[in-house]
Amino acid sequence: MVVKKKTVEVEAVILDQEKLENLKASLSVDGGEDGVRQLAHTLRDCLMLTNPVQQIQLVQKAGSLLEQLSEEQCHGALLLSCLHALALVYTSLKAKNPLRRASASALSSVPACLQEQTVDCLSVCLADCLSPSGSDQYLHVIDSITACLDGFLLGERSIQKLLPEVLQFLQKALRDYLQLNIGLAGRHVAQAQLMHSCLAAVKTSMLVVQRCQEGISAALQADRSHCTLRSTLSGLLDCYTHILTDEEFVQTVQSTAGMAVVLLIRSSMASGDGVASLVSGLLCGSEQSADTAPQWLRQGCKALYARGRPAGVSLYLCHGALAMLSWKGALQGPQWEQVVLLVPHTLLELDTSIKESSTAMVVARVLTLWSSAALDHLQGQQLPCSPSLQLSLRGGSELQARLLEYVYAHWEHPLDGVRHQTRALFRNLLLLHKYASPSMSELAKDPYVGQLTHNLLGLEWHMRGKYGSLGCLVELLGAGYLLDLRPQLPSHLLGLMNDQTLAPYTSDLTERLFVSHKAQLAEEGSGGWMETWHLTWVTPLLQMLCQARLDQSTYILDYFLPKLLRCSPSSLTHMVQALQDTSLCSAGPPGSRGAVGALITCLRAARAQGVVQSSEEGLWGGLVPLSLLRQALVHKHDQVRMDALGLVCESHRSTEVVTSQEMELVRHFLPSSLNSQSPAVRQQAVTLLKKLLCRVKDNSQLLQKRLAQEKDQHQRDRDQHTLDTYKAFLRWMCERLLEVLLPGASFSSCLTSLSLLGLLATLFTFSTEPDVFALGEVVTPAHAQNVLGCVANNFLEVKQLASTLLWQLPPATVGLQDPDRMCCVLQAALDLSTSTKPFDSVSAAHLLNLLLQLPSLPHALQRCAQEQGLSFQPPVPPQPQAPEALILEINTLAVVHFLLLCLKREVARAEASLLLAAASCPLYGRAHCITAALQQLNAGTVSEPAQWRSLVTELISVCYRMSDVVSPVVQSSSPEGLIPMDTVTETTAGLQKILQEIQPRDTNDFFTSARELDTQSGGEEDHTHHSGSGEGYRVTAQMVLVCCWRSMKEVSMLLGQLCQSLPLTHTAQTHTPPGLITEQQVEGVGLYFRQQLLQSRHRGAFELAYVGFVRLTEMLCRSGSQTLQQLPARWLSEVLQEVKSSDPSSKLCATRRSAGIPFYIQALLSSEPKSSSCSLLKMTMKELTDLAKPSADRPTNQSTVPQVHALNILRALYRDTRLGESIVPFVSDGLQAAMLGFTSPVWAVRNSSTLLFSTLITRIFGVKKGKDEHSKKNRMTGREFFTRFPALYPFLLSQLEEAAASVHSDSGEVKLHPSLFLLLLVLGRLYPSPMDGSSSPLGLAPFMPFIIRCGRSAVYRTREMSARALVPFVMVTQVPAAILSLLLDLPVEPGPGSQQNHLHGTLLQVVSLHRSYQTDSHRPLAAGSDISKALRQRLWLASRQNPCVVTRGAYLDVLASLSGPQAGPHPDGELTELTELRAATLGVVMASELLDPPGPPALPSLGPGTTQYLLSLTRLALSASLEHPQLWGPHPHQGTLLLGRLLASPHYEVRGLALEGVLGASEGTATPGRHPWLDQTTLSTLASMALHETHPQCLAKVLCVLTGCVELQWGDGLQNLSSLDVLHHILSLAEDSAHRVELHCAALTLASRLVVQLVLSDPQGVAAVPCLGRWGALVCGGCSEELPVEVKLTAAQVLVNTTAPLLTSPALPLGLSLTVSLWRCLFTLLQDEDQDVRDMAADYFTNVPVDLLSTEEAGVAVCPPVALDLGVGLLCQLILRWAQVSAGILTLIEWLLGDGEGETGSPRHTSLDEEEFLFEKGDLNLWAEPVQWVKMLHRHLGVLLQDQNRLQALDQTRLLKLCAQAEAQALHSARALEGLPALPQFSCTIEHARLSVRHQRATLAQDVLDKLR
Repeated sequence: MVVKKKTVEVEAVILDQEKLENLKASLSVDGGEDGVRQLAHTLRDCLMLTNPVQQIQLVQKAGSLLEQLSEEQCHGALLLSCLHALALVYTSLKAKNPLRRASASALSSVPACLQEQTVDCLSVCLADCLSPSGSDQYLHVIDSITACLDGFLLGERSIQKLLPEVLQFLQKALRDYLQLNIGLAGRHVAQAQLMHSCLAAVKTSMLVVQRCQEGISAALQADRSHCTLRSTLSGLLDCYTHILTDEEFVQTVQSTAGMAVVLLIRSSMASGDGVASLVSGLLCGSEQSADTAPQWLRQGCKALYARGRPAGVSLYLCHGALAMLSWKGALQGPQWEQVVLLVPHTLLELDTSIKESSTAMVVARVLTLWSSAALDHLQGQQLPCSPSLQLSLRGGSELQARLLEYVYAHWEHPLDGVRHQTRALFRNLLLLHKYASPSMSELAKDPYVGQLTHNLLGLEWHMRGKYGSLGCLVELLGAGYLLDLRPQLPSHLLGLMNDQTLAPYTSDLTERLFVSHKAQLAEEGSGGWMETWHLTWVTPLLQMLCQARLDQSTYILDYFLPKLLRCSPSSLTHMVQALQDTSLCSAGPPGSRGAVGALITCLRAARAQGVVQSSEEGLWGGLVPLSLLRQALVHKHDQVRMDALGLVCESHRSTEVVTSQEMELVRHFLPSSLNSQSPAVRQQAVTLLKKLLCRVKDNSQLLQKRLAQEKDQHQRDRDQHTLDTYKAFLRWMCERLLEVLLPGASFSSCLTSLSLLGLLATLFTFSTEPDVFALGEVVTPAHAQNVLGCVANNFLEVKQLASTLLWQLPPATVGLQDPDRMCCVLQAALDLSTSTKPFDSVSAAHLLNLLLQLPSLPHALQRCAQEQGLSFQPPVPPQPQAPEALILEINTLAVVHFLLLCLKREVARAEASLLLAAASCPLYGRAHCITAALQQLNAGTVSEPAQWRSLVTELISVCYRMSDVVSPVVQSSSPEGLIPMDTVTETTAGLQKILQEIQPRDTNDFFTSARELDTQSGGEEDHTHHSGSGEGYRVTAQMVLVCCWRSMKEVSMLLGQLCQSLPLTHTAQTHTPPGLITEQQVEGVGLYFRQQLLQSRHRGAFELAYVGFVRLTEMLCRSGSQTLQQLPARWLSEVLQEVKSSDPSSKLCATRRSAGIPFYIQALLSSEPKSSSCSLLKMTMKELTDLAKPSADRPTNQSTVPQVHALNILRALYRDTRLGESIVPFVSDGLQAAMLGFTSPVWAVRNSSTLLFSTLITRIFGVKKGKDEHSKKNRMTGREFFTRFPALYPFLLSQLEEAAASVHSDSGEVKLHPSLFLLLLVLGRLYPSPMDGSSSPLGLAPFMPFIIRCGRSAVYRTREMSARALVPFVMVTQVPAAILSLLLDLPVEPGPGSQQNHLHGTLLQVVSLHRSYQTDSHRPLAAGSDISKALRQRLWLASRQNPCVVTRGAYLDVLASLSGPQAGPHPDGELTELTELRAATLGVVMASELLDPPGPPALPSLGPGTTQYLLSLTRLALSASLEHPQLWGPHPHQGTLLLGRLLASPHYEVRGLALEGVLGASEGTATPGRHPWLDQTTLSTLASMALHETHPQCLAKVLCVLTGCVELQWGDGLQNLSSLDVLHHILSLAEDSAHRVELHCAALTLASRLVVQLVLSDPQGVAAVPCLGRWGALVCGGCSEELPVEVKLTAAQVLVNTTAPLLTSPALPLGLSLTVSLWRCLFTLLQDEDQDVRDMAADYFTNVPVDLLSTEEAGVAVCPPVALDLGVGLLCQLILRWAQVSAGILTLIEWLLGDGEGETGSPRHTSLDEEEFLFEKGDLNLWAEPVQWVKMLHRHLGVLLQDQNRLQALDQTRLLKLCAQAEAQALHSARALEGLPALPQFSCTIEHARLSVRHQRATLAQDVLDKLR
């Protein structure tokens, strides 16, 4: 990326008139040739000039003259005047002015004899500066001091000369700044400027002290004059201390002050030990260690020792100590070692108490700085350091353990900076261990490092911090070390890259690994090392690319593959060879890219990296054949197509020639890829084609330049040929894209085409001049008309792109210069601005913006005004040759003025009748157009400010009136839909009744005024009603509501726009240019927004008022007005006071989540700059959390409403992303408030607490990244959680203890603690930290006994939650012991003391622990002999001895979990124990109710939980009989018996689960129908179930199972049935189950399989089968647009499976009519709106017989548009093959005419005046393109017509009928199109599109019929 260099501002030197005259006088000389006179003359000329560049030249000349002076010339008053002039110039300029640098250079070039005089002159000028007139001059003086010390030796000497005065000035400046800061509360801009000045002063004072250290030390030790300097230094120290202890200062200033304190101590004390002692004392807060320090120093530091000092003081002092003291080499004594160890101790203590993320960032940075300092010390000294320090810094020490614990707790921190610092700290800790252990020779063999590596690799891979730490190990130890420990690491890391959150971290680690591994292997130098590297890194990559789903490999391509190719470019050849190998060259599983896609992907990445080039001779070195690339460009999978396009378009050089092959490939790709539904694919395609077009442009410019210079004619001809090829390609592209934009084009096609046309316009321009490409010649008026029609599109992006493109097309084609055409467009825009359809107002705004550049617009507006009877006086129109900015301003003024007049009239009408206004002229359209017009205006440079000010005043007034009209609706207690259909109450009384009905039930004077308004306008309204009813308006509640809230929205947006974009008129400042909006108006708008946000009830209204209000608050903050800057703070305190004092009678809305109140507060807080101290946020959060927590001293009825408001506001603030990490310090308080809110008896409080709790869980643990509610990606270690929120540790523990104490299931009484569920939910999101031991103060161990106790609760859900919450608290290694401990708690035999709740809770905990163990450790839990024995001893719990079926089922789940297939390999002794356990378990199953003899079931008497118990039994039975019979070892007969009993169970849940098992087993094998369990008995059972099963879901599963069986004997138990009888039955079932989707799909699939079997068994006789028509009707009926997606997918699957045997069979088994109908259905599905349906239907092409296709097409998976085109061509080919040309061609003509029009999804409108609803969708299918479909049909029909010999036997009657139909349709549609109003694409968009399509159909059909006749 090219970064534009920042230009430095050059200003001329400007002096006081008096100083200037004096200087001129002193420099005035007469004649003379010596150098001094010439110097004076040069300087005088310089002072006379005002051009800064010329001044710089003269100053440089003066410098060279000074340099040439000899020693004899170094005297005299004139020379002193010259030096004084230069010094004055230097001190009067700004710091970064180049003229100042030139002056410094000139002064530095004086001869040695003049240096002392120069220093004196500089000192005099500086001394003058040190007493400025006001604080606003301080910053200039500070900059001057800094500049003197910045590499300017003479300046430094002058500062040393003036040292006391300079330090006194800096002390005074700092003291004044501190005083100023007190009065700037709420003025954030001024505060930020002051902080900047303060920082500069502190930095400059440090610089002065550093450079003048010797002088300061000498002065302090001398007896004389040290009092003044000492008091100055003492004053400076006081200022630093004040900054450190005042939390209003930003961290940067405080951190610098911390450094300044340490620097001052170092400079003031000679003794090294004394410095270390004093710094140690400051860090500890202990004054005893300061005994050796001078009294003034001790006194100045007194405030830093205070007990109540802020936590940040020690942090900034630590930073100062590390930055300002020297740590390299040997330390000067034990005191210094104490400081080294004290710094990390202080920082780690501080880390547990801080809340702000920004402070956490500083802590992390300072800790890393400390580790670097300690490392410098260990590396820098020659002799080894003291043994005690070595021990403290070595791995395994207490300090290292604590620091590692810090790393583990912060490596998942939300701030990137903290994560980065922890990674650096981890690396430094490893190095510290290395250098602190000199005896250790090799780090890789160190046991400490080995254990650390083992621990890291054992951690979960979703922890992002793990990757950085492993990267450090790779850096220090090499990749071979990790690969020896984990050989499968590369494959595992590649598998993790499908997660977007982990991909950057994983790719960074893998890059380190493979780069390091390659270097190691190359260093070892063994033969074939490259093959080893390929096997390790490239082979897993290729397997992943071929086999993984496309969405899983996205990030591998983005992050991993380019890095790998950069590391080893030669590996590309290996990849290509490997992908052509038979083992990898497979199609891959469904959804994967296969070997073809993988090959294209690798080549694309290589091309982008510049590894391979393209040329005319062969694409990319002949690595890929052209046919393969053509296939990839139309591949079924989007990503493969994009990779292929990337391979064509991307290049390492922007001027690389685009070959003719590449252009041909783009031609092949573009038509089928314009209509892509995926936004990501559209964006990628446009981006890639932009790269290609940029290459064309850059290369064509190069060729043109070469043509002008080239002499060789042959080369000139080649270059000209390339340019001609480019021209033809670009013209083809323009034509193709413009042809797409016809009426009826889909949104995606329009969007892609317009985006590409916009690129062409930007890069090449649509010029009609005779230039190289002249693309404007391609554009016709019809094309421009179609682009204009796109402005009426419902999608905003299409409108915007079309509007932009219209300005770039040739003006002659657009035709807006024509007055009639312009008036037509203007009238359309004005009509649309009053439409009742909201999106029409956006179209109106775009049309008006199109006209704003036309000089004749005011005249056209005047004509419109006269027609409407408006008294509109347009501004004086600009001259045609006037600048564009002036034309735009005058036209904008005219448009806004005109719209304002219209709006005033309509507001008056709405005041009379809101219902009539909603139906005929809703107000929001006009307001939207005004806002859009103002957005085009540059308000800072208007030429008519007076007219604009008047207009703004009127606009604001009309906005308030609009709001008054619609407020009663949006501020009512229930605005949505309370207005009834206005059919009866159309009178004044009716309207009044409605408005009364929706009045809010609160006390608000605002509504009273609205009621008075309605009453006063009653008479007018009656009159309006009669005229309105004559026009036939039908007003719905929806219309009124939309009119009202959209009007509120537009008012908000308009007011926000006015405040944000218009310059402000300052009342107090006279020197500022006059603005267009006053402070009073801005404050009035603010009060308006306050009223709307606090009183609106409609979400749409207050959310959009919030958008406008945010614009206003941003403007307030930046405005120069002190009054406006302080408004947010004032408004905030007022609203908080109002919330605190609110009660049930308050006018604030306490329902609807407090409506707009949270939005109001959000907007005010978000206006506070992030760089400030966030005082408003802190004050607000403190007040709100106090309100939100229940209080004993407040009576309930008065505190409930404020508490609800506080909870709702807190929720909004925690959700606000703009507050970012600033809100994190208040999370603990918020969570406590939410949990305590659950204890409230008031429902409203509990409800708001629930919402707040949910928001906080998301804020703490992150947005849920998947469907798994308990995913570890949204969890945190206990250490990290309690480190970030330390206040929650005691709170959660005490709450859990209290909740657990209330669990008494023994008594049988149900007690549910209100907060228990929340506690378990939070605790369930934690897991043990890798460093979390029993000694940890924030360990999780204390929580365990309480969680286990919660498992005894009488509430089922609580027991479940406690089981889940227990898992995180047990380390993976301790799980087996914990499971055994829980099992031993269970009774060995039944007894009276057994509590079922207790038993159930324990069993749930065992199951949860075991499942988690398998997931976390990725290995099965070895159920050792102790666990197996404990389980066998308690088998009674699963038998009939246990009366509770719930615990029976839970124990069966435990048995299935611990003895099922998940149990891993065991030693022989344990295996015997496990086998016995399995046998006993199977005995329990065989003795259970499952095998009870048929008869009345005894189970209902068992009570609740019976179903769960039966399902647990069924799972075990399925495992024994079906899934893993070899493990359980039953007799084969026993397995069949179990399965039979399951299928015959009277409980449908059991049958359903059994059938799922059967279905899964049959799908999991490659040879269906040949399973050991699927014997004749089971098959006959399944066949019987197909005929007699009554439960729909079970029946559907039975049919799915039978679909997979090859041969089947059908019977109903009494007699065998033929396949035909079964087909009849299944078809009847499918026909009767149309509304049961699952059953209908299963029946249709099975029926289709039976039909195929019938056809294959008897191809000739099948036509006589009567039910084939029924089957065909069912398949065709499954293709309709309105059907569920599952039905359409099934129909598509059926058609795909029948392609080879039925649709393309040469025997035509189904007859022509049915076969062609099925093809029609396939084409309908290929145009379906659902992407999955289209993709499924496109698979038919892979089943087409090879003899019907070309070699290139055979067996290729193509995208739906290509499949559609190829399918129509294939059908024409088949018609020829079947010898059915005559009948086939007439059928296709019927399709062309559109019989039914169903396949295109066109809307059916009976008449133009049919009632349109407000949100009418119109065209249901947004993807299908009827015009493109009929063009395709016409093209293929043309091919079919070429064989005239076969067209002799046409049915003449049918032909004549079609001719008549086509003629009638063409005539009717042409007349209807002529009857539409001007610009019908805007006034009746849907009807215009429909008629255009019908006309196109009829025209093309007539063309075909004419050829036939």
